[in-house]
Amino acid sequence: MSGLRILVTGATGYIGGRLAPRLLEAGHRVRVLVRDPRKLQDVPWAGDVEIVRGDLGDRGSLEQACRDIDVVYYLVHSMGGKEDFVDAEKQAAQNVAEAARDGGVSRIVYLGGLHPDSGELSPHLYSRAQVGAILVDSGVPTLVLQAGVVIGSGSASFEMIRHLSNRLPVMTTPRWVDNRIQPIAVRDVLHYLVAAADAPLERSGAYDIGGPDVLRYGEMMQQYAEVAGLAKRRILVLPVLTPKLAGLWIGLVTPIPPGLGRSLIESLSNDAVMRNHDIDAIIPPPEEGLTGYRDAVRLALGRIERGEVETTWADASPVGAPADPLPSDPDWAGEVVFTDERSLDSDASPEEVFATIESIGGENGWYSFPLAWTVRGWLDRFAGGVGPNRGRRHPRVLNTGDALDFWRVEEIHRPELLRLRAEMRAPGGAWLEWRVEPREGGRSRLHQRAVFFPRGLAGRAYWYSLVPFHGIIFRGMLENIAHAER
Repeated sequence: MSGLRILVTGATGYIGGRLAPRLLEAGHRVRVLVRDPRKLQDVPWAGDVEIVRGDLGDRGSLEQACRDIDVVYYLVHSMGGKEDFVDAEKQAAQNVAEAARDGGVSRIVYLGGLHPDSGELSPHLYSRAQVGAILVDSGVPTLVLQAGVVIGSGSASFEMIRHLSNRLPVMTTPRWVDNRIQPIAVRDVLHYLVAAADAPLERSGAYDIGGPDVLRYGEMMQQYAEVAGLAKRRILVLPVLTPKLAGLWIGLVTPIPPGLGRSLIESLSNDAVMRNHDIDAIIPPPEEGLTGYRDAVRLALGRIERGEVETTWADASPVGAPADPLPSDPDWAGEVVFTDERSLDSDASPEEVFATIESIGGENGWYSFPLAWTVRGWLDRFAGGVGPNRGRRHPRVLNTGDALDFWRVEEIHRPELLRLRAEMRAPGGAWLEWRVEPREGGRSRLHQRAVFFPRGLAGRAYWYSLVPFHGIIFRGMLENIAHAER
C-alpha cells in the first residue's frame, strides 16, 4: 500500500520533524497538526505538507485534522515537568482516540517508551504506558512502538549525555548510572515509524524496539567520550542524589532546562531493555542492520567530523541526515560552537580581494599580529604538532588539500570562498573562512569567520583564553585584507 493520507501530530518535535519528510519521500500525503505554524517556517519540507493549526486538548481541531485521514501518528509527549501532565496526557490521548474513531481513521501509530513489566514506573514512563493503552483500546487498529534512549543530535536523552560528558571530566550521578539501557539510533526509530504506516497488523498492541547494544548509562557516557575524543570520564555515584536535586544540578551545568532534566532522570530510574523481538514479525530490521551505539554517536557528531561548519537549512535537503540538527530543535540541542564573525566593505573588486586572501600564510604572513602567529606555531611544534614551518607550496595560488602553515585548505571557490581547517594541536576543531560578496560599482564586501568546536572543558578554556586577542588578530586581519594595496 502506498499514497496513504497521514496526519502527524508533534511535527515540531524531535521525532515528528524528522518523520514528516520521510513519509513524503515514501510517497504519502502528509498533514501536520501544530499549535504554532510559525515553528515550521524554516524547515525545507513545509511547503510539501498541509499544515493545520490545532491542539490535542481541542476536540474540534482534532476532528478537523482527522478528516479524510488513513493513519494518525501520535508523537506528542510532555517532558516539561508540569505537575498535572499525567492527567493532561490522558485527556489528550482520549481526544485523539475518539477523533480518530469518529473520523474513520484506519490506524494509529504511537511512539512510547521502553519499560519493565513489573515495578514502579516513573511518572513519565507511566504516562507513556497509559497513553499507549488508551490508544490500543480505542477501537482503531493501533501499533505502539516502545523505544528507550534515542541517539541523535537534538534528542533530549542524547543531549543530556552529550552535555554532561563534554562539560564534566568528573561527575556525580544518582544510582541510575548503573541501570541497563538499550539505546536506538534515530535513523532506526524512523525506519520503524515509516514502515508502521502500512505494516501488516493482525491486532493492536505494543512492540519494543531497540538497537543491538545493551549498556549501563555510565558506559554510554564513557563510550560517548571515546567517540568524541574526550578523556575517560570519572563517575561518582551518590545514592542520596534525588531526581529533583539531580535535575537542578543538570540545569546548572548544562543548557538543558531543570524540569526536563528531572523528567529524563526519573525515566532513567528504570531499566529500559527490550523484553522480546516480536516487532521483527511485523517490521523487519533495516537491510543494513540496526545501528550500534558507537556508530549512532558518530552519526550524531558527524557534521563536525565532516568539517561542515555551515548550518544553512534553506539549501538543505528536505530529508537530510536523520542524526543532524533541525531548525525546529530547541536551542539547547547540538554542539557548542564558538564563532568570531566580522564583515567589512572594500573598494577593490571581488577578484582583487580574493587574490589577497589566497596569498595568505607562508612568507606572506597572516596580515595581523605576526608575533602571535609565530608564538602559536612554535607552541604547536612544542606540543608535537605540525608547527610553523610547513609554509605553502605556491606564493599566490592555493588548491584544495594544500598545506598552509598549520592549516589545510578544505575548500576554495574563486573569487568567492576560501575555507581553512586547522591542523594545529588544539582541544577542538577549528576553521577559518572568508567569503567575498560583489557589490555595486565593482566594490566588494568581505565576510570573515573563525569557528571553533570545543572538546570538553579544555576546549572552552582554550577559546576563552584567546578571546582578548581576537579583537586584535581577527579585526586586523579583516582590515588588512580589505584595504590591501593592489
